[in-house]
Order: sequence, then C-alpha cells, then structure tokens
Amino acid sequence: MSLPQRLVIATRASRLALWQAEHVRDQLRTLYPACAVELLTLTTRGDQILDRTLSKVGGKGLFVKELENALLDGRADLAVHSLKDVPVDLQAPFELCAVLDRADPRDAFVSNRYASLADLPAGAVVGTSSLRRESQIRARFPALVVKPLRGNLDTRLGKLDKGDYAAIVLAAAGLERLGMGERIRSLLDPADSLPAAGQGALGIEIRDDRDDMRAWLAPLVSADTTACVLAERAVSRKLGGSCQVPLAAFAQIAGDTLSLRALVASPDGTRIVHATHTGPVDQAEAIGEAAASELLDAGAAAILRELLHNEPH
Repeated sequence: MSLPQRLVIATRASRLALWQAEHVRDQLRTLYPACAVELLTLTTRGDQILDRTLSKVGGKGLFVKELENALLDGRADLAVHSLKDVPVDLQAPFELCAVLDRADPRDAFVSNRYASLADLPAGAVVGTSSLRRESQIRARFPALVVKPLRGNLDTRLGKLDKGDYAAIVLAAAGLERLGMGERIRSLLDPADSLPAAGQGALGIEIRDDRDDMRAWLAPLVSADTTACVLAERAVSRKLGGSCQVPLAAFAQIAGDTLSLRALVASPDGTRIVHATHTGPVDQAEAIGEAAASELLDAGAAAILRELLHNEPH
C-alpha cells in the first residue's frame, strides 16, 4: 500500500475542536513523516446557534454537517470529532473508521466558590448544556436550580466567572485537553453522574469508499475504547438517542470482560431507570442492545414516549 502524500483534516473552529484535530495531525505526522497534514477549519450550525439548547435546534448532527460536506466534495479526507457529538445512526456514504484512546470520561464540577455539588446551598444555579447531566443533578439535589449553558468552553467558563452560575458541570476531558485541569474542583463519580456514550473519546469520520484512508488510520485505533463506545452507542441507537433524551451509557473493560452501565431519565430527574450488563469484549454491541432492552422493559419506554409527545414539531 502506498503512503499518503497529503491529508486534509476537517475540524470545527473552537479551541477544543482545534486541539483534537491537531492531536490527530501530530499522530499522523509521526506515522507518515513525508506526508503534509493540513487542517480545514469550518464553522458549523451548532457553533452559530447559541441562544437555544441543542435539543431544541436539531441536536448533535449540527456539529458534523459542514464537516461532512467537506468530505463529500473532496476538500477534506477525514474529519475529527468528539465522539459524543457524532450521531449514532451515521449514514452512508460516511463511516466512523477510527476511535482513539479515551481521555478521562467523567464529568467535572467547576466552581469559584464551592468544592462540590453537595456543598451548593439550596437555590444555587448550576449550568449545563446536557439533559443527561441535568436529570442526574436534579435527582440527587432537587433543591438546586439547573439552567442551560451553551457556547464553547471559554464562553461557558466566562459565564461562570461573571457570576451567572454558582457552578457549572462540564466534560473533564475538554478542560484537561486545553490545559485547564486546575479549574476542576471535583470529578463526579460515574455512579453519581453517568457519562454520555463516547464521552472523552475522539472519533475519525471518512467517506466509506476511502479504503486507503481506512488503512492509513488503522494504527490510531484503540481496540478497548472502540469496544466500549460500540456498546455505549448501541444503547443510544436502540433507544433513538438524541439530545432530547436524558440518556447515559458507560462501559469499562477488565481482562476479557466488558461491563456496561446505562440509564434513561425524565428531564426533571424524578424518574431514572438503570441497567447493568456484562459480557465478553467481542460481544460489545450485543451487550449494549441487551442493556437498552432492559431499560425499555424497566420503564424507559414510557419516559421516551412522553418526551417524544412533548417534542416541538
């Protein structure tokens, strides 16, 4: 197989997205020293609409559309995404061909005044962009006020520093990647704040007719992270996971065994349905589907029906 001469990576323009693309660029330059690896920086609809929550403006696909157009028309060879932004029902002619080693998958508590969620006084305002986080916070701390928080990482931290929120909850991986780990006051145990499917992992998307790209990117693939996110995304796919659904799924591997925890909640946190499944690593997708079925039988179906009924049309 011939080696690549020039590769173009499509990326969003945010500081975190650029870090992710540069991280992949640096790995490709190490693998293929003679290859020119360039970035194509694009602004997506998800980056432009900041006055409404994602669940109200079309969900996570808003962050990938413009990058996919660049893959389609040949301006880019690959697109780098935070995996939790990639729709689980990725359609042809696109393919998620590589999942890299996962960073810390946990949620992070960030505050200038308080050390943890438990330290916040009743009525304190917590900011988050995620219904998944919101429902779990409301379930544990019903006296707190949870308000939406959109924008890139710097924007969100700026709103906290301005005093709009007593605390905010973000993905730990993003803060650590941008060298802002010192802003984390505490990390939320997955038992208290179960992560989103794919949280902390980077995924690379290509056109599905690019066999050359698949082969060139193969050395970047993490087998363990791939298995974990396969299980997690299978839960999301079977439940029709979108930004409108407070849904969490988190897998871990010990030896040859994969353990998966998943939940579906009502946005107000009054109802949460849990499922746990374990099995051989090579059965990752089946484990995810089994967990999803268990959730549906245990009450998630009723929650999902309700959410669907209340969705704006």
